[in-house]
Amino acid sequence: MFVASLLSAAFLSHYFHGVQVAKALTASGIYNSSQTPHDLPWNTYNYCNAPHVNRDRYLVYATIMMRHHKRTPDNLYPTENALNPPVGWDCTNIVQENHAAGSGKVTHETVIPSWHPFLSRIWNGTCDAGQLTAEGLADSVKHGQDIWSVYSSQLGLLESVNDIYIRTSNSDRTYQVTGGLLYGMDPSTAQSSVPFVVHTQPSNIDSLVPSYSCPKADALRNAYQSVPAWTDHINANQDLQNRLDSILGTTGLGPWSSWYDHFFDTFTSRTCHGHPLPCNATGTCVSEADADRVHEIGNFEYNYIWNNATGAKEYVKLTFGAMFLELAQNLLSFESGMERHRMRIYVGHDGSMIRLASGLGIKGPLKWPSMGSEISMEVWETEARQKFVRVFHEGTVAQGFEWIPFQTFVSLLQSNVHSNLTVQCA
Repeated sequence: MFVASLLSAAFLSHYFHGVQVAKALTASGIYNSSQTPHDLPWNTYNYCNAPHVNRDRYLVYATIMMRHHKRTPDNLYPTENALNPPVGWDCTNIVQENHAAGSGKVTHETVIPSWHPFLSRIWNGTCDAGQLTAEGLADSVKHGQDIWSVYSSQLGLLESVNDIYIRTSNSDRTYQVTGGLLYGMDPSTAQSSVPFVVHTQPSNIDSLVPSYSCPKADALRNAYQSVPAWTDHINANQDLQNRLDSILGTTGLGPWSSWYDHFFDTFTSRTCHGHPLPCNATGTCVSEADADRVHEIGNFEYNYIWNNATGAKEYVKLTFGAMFLELAQNLLSFESGMERHRMRIYVGHDGSMIRLASGLGIKGPLKWPSMGSEISMEVWETEARQKFVRVFHEGTVAQGFEWIPFQTFVSLLQSNVHSNLTVQCA
């Protein structure tokens, strides 16, 4: 049991143990390395590898939601092959295993033939789009070590990985990040004869992505992305759009012109892995200044769509209400003594993280959730058996969430759930 007296200044002190990297902070954060320089605050926004709880943070029962770690770009240019270095993307340093129990053990390796008639649509090399990379796996292992150092080694909350319930999306990379987390927590899991069970929901109702259909939410978002608060930023950055289109061959393509999501993804996926920004066949390259501008626009767009627009909060309720319901039910199950686990971990995506942050009311403006972005919801109990919740966002106690009565926090989660969600989304 944890008592209120533990909440001393020393107990809540924060430290970060990183290594120096060559490039310092850009205007809006770090986009080119998993490591944050020593001379910057430990919780500096790092898109490549978010700050998260480490051995200097504490609790009793916990729910953690996180984004997967580094991957290849999810979005591809029309002539992707021409915009990558000849060597392309190499994923031979990460072994992907795919097999069912009772069958032969097989691994999965991506093959990109040089003779393929549609080779221009993908890079050279051995990586698929959106694939977890070896660097992303390494960050996952470190993330697992940090979680274990807090909740087992220091707090004694976790005795084994079996104290943890893990749910992921249906994406391979979220399964693989889970494997990295578990290995970081307990390396013996790699040789265990009893596999760790990772839970998913059917893809058409998965609340973590989320992927359930909700036409009302779609209409709401379309409406507030059709007003000057949104369209003005598109018009104001037309010079940037034209320049990027000219370099990357994306002129007239709706997904590339309606917002900066695709540019943000393709730039950061490269720079997080030490790859250069794309250059076309003429030798014209995307500049660092333009990439930084895309970072700023991307952060504005995420904050607007999921947090700041008139209607954004309702959009979050409609698209993430089922997930808020699950989180509330988990806590109530814990309170009633029915919870069999001491920690629940959800490995999701950027859309999962931004919705949770917005619904909780974490102070903004919110930025695009980093790779490995983490929100931890901790339950504490005093000697008088009073329960309180503390929320960490990217490894730091979120403002206003330092010490919240348990039922108040449950009510906050429930306030994001429509009583008639299925009717609202029908």
